[in-house]
This record gives sequence, structure tokens and C-alpha cells, in this order.
Amino acid sequence: MTAASATAASATGAGAGALRSYRALPPLPRLLIVTQLAFNVGFFAVLPPLADHLSGSLGLAGWLVGLVLGLRTFSQQGLFVVGGALADRWGPRPVVLAGCVLRVAGFVWLGFAATTWAVIGAVLLVGFAAALFSPAVETEIARQAVRHEEATGVHRTRTLALFSAGGQAGALIGPVLGSLLLLGGFRTACLAGAGVFLLVLAAHARLMPRGTPGRSAAAEPTDKALRALLDRRFLTLAAAYATYLLAYNQLYLALPAELDRALGSQLLLGWLFALSSALVVFGQVPLARFASARLGHAALVRWGLGLITAGFAATGVLLPVGGAAPAVVFVVLLTLGQMLVVPATRAWLPELVDDRRLGLFTGALSSLSGAVVLLGGAPAGALLESGGALPWLALAAVPVVGVLLVPRATP
Repeated sequence: MTAASATAASATGAGAGALRSYRALPPLPRLLIVTQLAFNVGFFAVLPPLADHLSGSLGLAGWLVGLVLGLRTFSQQGLFVVGGALADRWGPRPVVLAGCVLRVAGFVWLGFAATTWAVIGAVLLVGFAAALFSPAVETEIARQAVRHEEATGVHRTRTLALFSAGGQAGALIGPVLGSLLLLGGFRTACLAGAGVFLLVLAAHARLMPRGTPGRSAAAEPTDKALRALLDRRFLTLAAAYATYLLAYNQLYLALPAELDRALGSQLLLGWLFALSSALVVFGQVPLARFASARLGHAALVRWGLGLITAGFAATGVLLPVGGAAPAVVFVVLLTLGQMLVVPATRAWLPELVDDRRLGLFTGALSSLSGAVVLLGGAPAGALLESGGALPWLALAAVPVVGVLLVPRATP
């Protein structure tokens, strides 16, 4: 058997194993995993060409394009805590349905927007839609993973690994679909993205159970819920997770800069993103099965951050080699770290917080991490301008801080 055929057989086996694990889940977790896949297909079919559409078709200045993209990120990531709190109050079903309606409206509006203010309104609506349905879906998949573990003994991390793999499969399919749709123009891509979310809306309206798992928190005073966010263990986990997200964001900042330095272009960037997604799609479930059987949540997060640290350090050391090797090593180690950190954090959160507030804490985790990325982006960019190995070795300190911040395992 050649190396290529062995790799193909391994990927096929991993895919078949993931499919068997998926089929073994109850209906609601299966729906949520497919939802995550569909969300990312629709999102990545439209958003990657947005910057080119704004600067090319609409003729917006570079600073204005950056502002529009930043507003979209803020309206999404920064408001996750709102979506999570609403999911606690009303349950996931109405929040997900409302988010889908807003996303459909936002994509249709974006497709026809011809002025700066119309574009800004459309992207804010698109972002806020995700701030509603994403934390609601993430909260419910974590809750369902815990219940599945209690009923069957299957570790919750494996269910959450399937959720991550589904999302990355969407991230892999979406840009390809978007490239084909762009042959008909940006408006066609937007309307197709709206169609994807219309299908998700119909599926959830029909299949998602009614009921509000966290309804007992409905009468809780807001100030009491907000004080709960000051829990030390949650804040230290959120800080550790924020270091992961800041490090992971270097896929979009440090990696393109390295490709420009080493190869004189970014033609390889799309292939490296595809490599990252493929690693998650085919490797997330086997890795979760292997790791969760041997390590607890805290250890998994630390090991993941350690791999990310190794990715930055190895890239700095390998820079003299030249070519694409440092970038490939960076992407592989960063992705492997992500595959440990993300499912373990999601699996750990229900043990640290009251189930009635799981949505609030899930949303706050993303919002706090997004704020850290926003604050850390400019210093990281300034650091990279100096060139050489030093920026990579300095950035390796970010996940090291995260390792130190990870709270002790739950007693």
C-alpha cells in the first residue's frame, strides 16, 4: 500500500467512524450538528468575497471596508452574551428561529444594498443574527452532550467533537460553493446563502422540540446573573480560552504575512485553510475519542495550548529553512491544538456553571474572548512588522499564559 492510499484509507476510516458516532446520537444532537454544518456553508459562501465586493463593485475606501468588516465581527462575537442570555430565558428554539429569520433578511438586504449605510445595516443584521443562534445552538449541544454521556457513558467531548467537525465541514464546503455562485455575481451568492438559512429555519421550526431547559432562570434578577459571571473559575477558563482565540486569529494575520515573506504571494493560503478544515473534519472525532479516554478537561485544554505554543515556536525556528515548510507546520500544530481546546472547553463549561445560566456563560465566553482578540490584534500586527523569528517566538508566549491560567480540574 502506498503512502497516498494509506492516507486515503485512514481518512475514509475516520469518516466512517464519525458517521457511526453521529448515527448513534439522539435526534436533537444530530439536528444541531447538521445545523452547524449548514450555518457555516451559508456563512462562508457569502462572507469571504464580501471585502472584494465592497472595494470593487461598490468602490468603498480601504478604511471603510475595514470598518464594515469590524462592525460585522462586533455585532456577532461581541453580542454572543445577549444571545446566550436570551436562550436561558426563552429556550433555544425561539432564539434560533429568530436568528435564522434575521440572517435570511440580512443576506437578502446585503445582496441588494447599493449604499454605504445600507451595507452597514445589512452586515450588522447578519452579525446580530449569529449572535442569537450560535450561542443558543452551542449551549444546547453542550447540554445534550452531557445528557448523552449520562445515558450511554459516551464521553461528552466526543459529541462536541462531532459538532466541531460538522462546523469545519461547512467551512470547507462554503467557500467552494461561494466561488461557484460568484459566477452569477455577489447578489446570487447572497440569495443562495439566504436560501440555506431558510432551509435551516424550516428544519428547526419542524424538528426542534418546544420547551425551555433553562426556564427556571427566567425570574432571576439580571444583576444576580451578571454577578455570577464574576466566578473566578469561569473567568480564568475564559482568559485561557481567550489566549487560544488570540493565537488562532494569527491564521488570518501572521500566516498571510509569513507566506508573503517566504513565497512572495498568498496563493498557498487557501490550500492551508483547506488543510486545517480537513484535519478537523477527519481527525477531530478520532482524536477526541483517544484523548478523552486518557485526559480530563483541564489537561486537554493545557495540552491543546501546548501544541499551539509549539506551533509558534517551531515556525520561528524553521524560518531559515524557507519555503512553505514553516507555514505548514504552524497550521498543523495550531489546528491540532484547536481540536483539543475547543471541545474540552465546551465540555467543561457545564461543570463550572449552573445549568440555568449555561447560555449566558456560553455567550460570555465568546464575547470576552472576542474582546481580547480585538485588543490584541493591533499589538500582534505591530510585532509582525519587525520580521524574523522574534515575533513568532514572542507570540508563543500567548498560549503559555493560557496554560498557566487554566483552572484546576473540577473536584
